[in-house]
Amino acid sequence: MMMLGAFLLFLTISCGSNKKASETSEQTESASVNVPQFDADSAYLYIQKQVDFGPRVPNTKEHVACGNYLAQQLEAFGAVVSSQYADLVAYDGTLLKSRNIIGSFKPDNKKRLALFAHWDTRPWADNDPDEKNHRVPVLGANDGASGVGVLLEIARLIQQQQPELGIDIILFDAEDYGTPQFYTGKHTEESWCLGSQYWSRNPHVQGYNARFGILLDMVGGQNSTFAKEGYSEEFAPDINKKVWKAAKKLGYGNIFQDERGGRVTDDHLFINRIARIKTIDIIPFEPEGDFTPTWHTIHDDMEHIDKNTLKAVGQTVMEVIYNEK
Repeated sequence: MMMLGAFLLFLTISCGSNKKASETSEQTESASVNVPQFDADSAYLYIQKQVDFGPRVPNTKEHVACGNYLAQQLEAFGAVVSSQYADLVAYDGTLLKSRNIIGSFKPDNKKRLALFAHWDTRPWADNDPDEKNHRVPVLGANDGASGVGVLLEIARLIQQQQPELGIDIILFDAEDYGTPQFYTGKHTEESWCLGSQYWSRNPHVQGYNARFGILLDMVGGQNSTFAKEGYSEEFAPDINKKVWKAAKKLGYGNIFQDERGGRVTDDHLFINRIARIKTIDIIPFEPEGDFTPTWHTIHDDMEHIDKNTLKAVGQTVMEVIYNEK
């Protein structure tokens, strides 16, 4: 009887211990981070505000006015804002009065994440089906304003609830002044992304580093889908995996498709090569080589911005940055 009693006592303790361990595990799983809800309507309004300035081409008054607005908006959201003014040389020798705009949250935190977009627009609609439009500036609702609009909404939410890591929102200039299709001279990838090339060599903080970066480009198009861009897979496959896993968890697996896309010469390429910060590009890219039907055309306007796409991208990025420890 004593042996049986001891056995029963051991069984009770063991079961109790297992129950306690199970409860602890469940509590850990349930203690997930409270991620703020991304407001696509708000992001849409930030895009509209940029478009209202007109095309934001370097060396124009519209460009200057929009740059001032973006810096003021980030500051209003509580970011520590700085600007990099630089004269950057375009493919044809044109001197571009450029401005990179940086908004930093928790600037003293050594653990940082970087979120990127470009805020300038294309001087020429050189991919427009109508050749008469090839020298008309692009309004850039999707190509430029959408990524910035998403980041402004993220900044607004960060002001209300700070993630654990410091966040840098970096808006690049002179991304879209690359060699036009009608140019008969030499075409090089270095003619693109002049602002990010400058920042990568001259970061806003000496010795700047981030755990990783996420670039948003053309993230508001109708019916857009996103594959894992080729250079992102080469330089930062683990970050791609993290982001696409977050999208799937949120129910956006139909938009963030788990397949490899083509390589795109974009700001992240130079951040990876020069600044050595692992950075991915969330950008739509079709197998036939096009981005979206409005890309570098006069139709890149608010009529073709989709709040569902903005929500999927914005909420996914929020899920990632708020779960970093």
